[in-house]
Amino acid sequence: MYRKATIRPYRADDESFLFSLAKGAFGQQEAWSDAGAITALEKETVFVAELSGEAAGFVALEREGNAVLIDHLLVSSMHEGEGVGRQLLEYAEGFAISLGVHSLRAVVEGDNRRARDFFCGRGFVAAGDDLLELTLPQL
Repeated sequence: MYRKATIRPYRADDESFLFSLAKGAFGQQEAWSDAGAITALEKETVFVAELSGEAAGFVALEREGNAVLIDHLLVSSMHEGEGVGRQLLEYAEGFAISLGVHSLRAVVEGDNRRARDFFCGRGFVAAGDDLLELTLPQL
């Protein structure tokens, strides 16, 4: 069931929920770092999706030259299948276009079939090892 989310910039009071969401998704990976996750939330451009006033997911973006990299795009398991991820991706795309960059990129591990299908279903194509890319229209 699709639910319209409100997308807004990250606020300091989001940190605990977003950190927990990221740790739940990536905390078992060898490269995980609590401090690194907190630093990313504080230093990257982060947008939060809300449903009924509650955080439902987020996207963390980092500009890399003439591209914007999606560092994280996560949706709470309570809100999977409600279109939150798609809305966050569309917002990230609009943000990247507003910066005038040429592409939006996402690092997705080769064995993460669900994420690869999600991004490829929205026009992303392989652009290297674990890297997917969407060419953006130029203003």
